Amino acid sequence: MIKRLAIACAALGASLFSGCIENDLPYPVVVCAIEAIEAEGLAGAPVIDAAARRVTLPLLETTDIQAVEITAATITEGAEASEPVVGRHDLRTPLYVTLSLYQDYPWTIEAAQTIERRFSVTGQIGATEWDVADREARAYVGFDDLSSVEVTALKLGPAGITTMSCADVADLNDGNLELLHDFSSPRRIEVTSHGRTEVWHLSVVYTPVKVSWSHIDPWSHSAWLYAQGQSDAQPGFRYREEGAEEWIEVAPEAIAVDGGSFSVQLRGLRPETRYEAVASSGADQTAAEAFTTERALVLPNGGFEQWSKPGKIVYPYLSADEAFWDSGNKGSATVNETICEGSDDPRPGSEGTQSARLTSKFASVLGIGKFAAGNIFVGTYAETVGTNGKVNFGRPFAAHPVALRGWLKYTQGKIDRIDKQPAGVTLTTDDYDQGSIYIALGTWTAAAYGGTDESPVQVYTREPSTFFNKDGADVVAYGELILTENVDEWRQFTIELDWRRTDVVPTHLMIVCSASRWGDYFTGSTANRMSLDDFELIYDYADL
Repeated sequence: MIKRLAIACAALGASLFSGCIENDLPYPVVVCAIEAIEAEGLAGAPVIDAAARRVTLPLLETTDIQAVEITAATITEGAEASEPVVGRHDLRTPLYVTLSLYQDYPWTIEAAQTIERRFSVTGQIGATEWDVADREARAYVGFDDLSSVEVTALKLGPAGITTMSCADVADLNDGNLELLHDFSSPRRIEVTSHGRTEVWHLSVVYTPVKVSWSHIDPWSHSAWLYAQGQSDAQPGFRYREEGAEEWIEVAPEAIAVDGGSFSVQLRGLRPETRYEAVASSGADQTAAEAFTTERALVLPNGGFEQWSKPGKIVYPYLSADEAFWDSGNKGSATVNETICEGSDDPRPGSEGTQSARLTSKFASVLGIGKFAAGNIFVGTYAETVGTNGKVNFGRPFAAHPVALRGWLKYTQGKIDRIDKQPAGVTLTTDDYDQGSIYIALGTWTAAAYGGTDESPVQVYTREPSTFFNKDGADVVAYGELILTENVDEWRQFTIELDWRRTDVVPTHLMIVCSASRWGDYFTGSTANRMSLDDFELIYDYADL
């Protein structure tokens, strides 16, 4: 949007100009965002993904998704919304809202609701197949007389507020499920909740297959095996390295069972090795299924031995072509400050001679500037815009580590610089600064997060709405360490990863280390120091 401004011009000096000048002056760029939101009937905190401009409201299963009450919403100061956000909304489809100040920013508000549904029968093989869109459920059995099926569980709507009935049973509940036994043809079930009735169709189908594979997810030192068999038969797995004579039987107590589905995580495997496995259900078993474990990728320059200084800027790499780590030195260098550099103080027992030293500073010229947290991260520093920085986090990485291990020293001080308050926190100069190290693996893309294909997640320190969200939809694993006290001598640490999706191969790895946890907000202590050495990725649970 361009505002046309007519400027009446008077004489300047010896009447240099006269008349009227018309200029096109662009508005400033202000990114509009939904900063906070509240609603009734939530199962957890709303998830605001600023990069994707999306708000997800996790609903309790008893919440009426067709009448979600949004009770409060905070948007960027001065911005206007194209649609009312506060109020009652039918969120079976997303609510689309455009926020406008000087530019327009489309946002999506959606609901995520999981209604636990159950339909199982005696002698069932595998898991029930669900088609929620068409309201159909199908269970498989190993017998062909479907006139006397025993239903062991049935739940098709929200707990406590749902009634179910069919043509010959007025009230279906756990006490009279035996009346629902003839599945010679699909059964029509009326399911009522929130004053509305849906029609479901339940089927029981004969299958001659008694046990089968669902899928196998191999990691480097472990593998997840998923199979399905008869719900009333003993499940089992055995495996071996391909070519070995002896099979290894999985202990029954190690197998997780969910009706006719069963699974196990094999541990202690070797990377880049071909294995084969067999699943069994009672006396029946599958053919051997082969899989190959992943490569255990090494963390480049994890010992922080590689440093260069081609000009006035210190880089945590020898050349840009080999870069994996970067820091905020490009930004602080504009005022001749270095906040990350190599140090000849390696941790005891290290095979290297260097470590990384992070120093938080007030980077200024003639007293005018901003607080800069000492930092080092996997990714690249993109550019400096005024006194703000754009950083692209992440590097390509396709593997499944289970932890990050390394060594550190840490000195903390009281906060002496406060620019912005972090979301959900009120800090004063009586508070101590904190250090942080976090690791994340995900499936981020440059198109969604504003960075590059190499380093897809862009954070712009001027806009908190772009800050990394550890609970974002594309984060598949995450772990963090928050430092709240001094660590005077070198100490080893281990950050275990919480894998939220074991069946997904990540595309990128992110590691971010900061001597001042709230450095993105230009808030922290100029006394904070952090030293780091010998980072490595752990792949074998036995090494934890």
